[in-house]
Amino acid sequence: MTGCIGVIVVEDHELLADGLCRLVERDLGWRVLARVANGIEVYRACHVHRPAVMLLDLGLPGMDGIDVIRQCVQRWPDLRILVNSASDDSERARQALDAGARAFVLKSSPSRTLIHAVYQVMRGHRFVDPAIFGNALKMVRAPHALRTPHAHDVETPEQWLTLRERQVLKLVAEGQRNRDIAQVLSISVKTVETHRLNMMRKLDAHNVADVVNWAHRLGMMM
Repeated sequence: MTGCIGVIVVEDHELLADGLCRLVERDLGWRVLARVANGIEVYRACHVHRPAVMLLDLGLPGMDGIDVIRQCVQRWPDLRILVNSASDDSERARQALDAGARAFVLKSSPSRTLIHAVYQVMRGHRFVDPAIFGNALKMVRAPHALRTPHAHDVETPEQWLTLRERQVLKLVAEGQRNRDIAQVLSISVKTVETHRLNMMRKLDAHNVADVVNWAHRLGMMM
């Protein structure tokens, strides 16, 4: 992604804030404009630095994170807020998205999930962490302010992958070889390889272990 985009990191745990700052500057190539440790300081930081993106922890001292989202969106409607939360409560995710957050990512998820969320948000989409999307997606209501083409879509693995790619994902996770998958799906081995490559690219899966992990997250494995 081109351009030096300004980011504010809102996190009261120093080690987690350090990690987020490294991700922003090293992996995304963006600039951390400020680090904020409580809800009260958020508004001053936004007023001074005018960031394009905010990475926000909901569990802040001084103010409820949902209120922070709501007030920031009202004051700076172009600000893209991504929640990075320790809570996998789907109701909390719904509240954050309804308040105006563009993404909800769990702190327990790998860093690539947050990176993917950032890219989706910058493309105008919304994102719910796959670990909770099955419950949260049912309750998401896109705010009127986000009802622009594509902006109200909530990106989930169900949208990333085609039906055939999901079939290949499940079979790979079950330990099937490409030749076996081709027989099961009545397609060529070359076609299986293409679907497998596309599936792994979309999920940023680097090996079979990553594929198995995604299959579990999506409820494909019993």
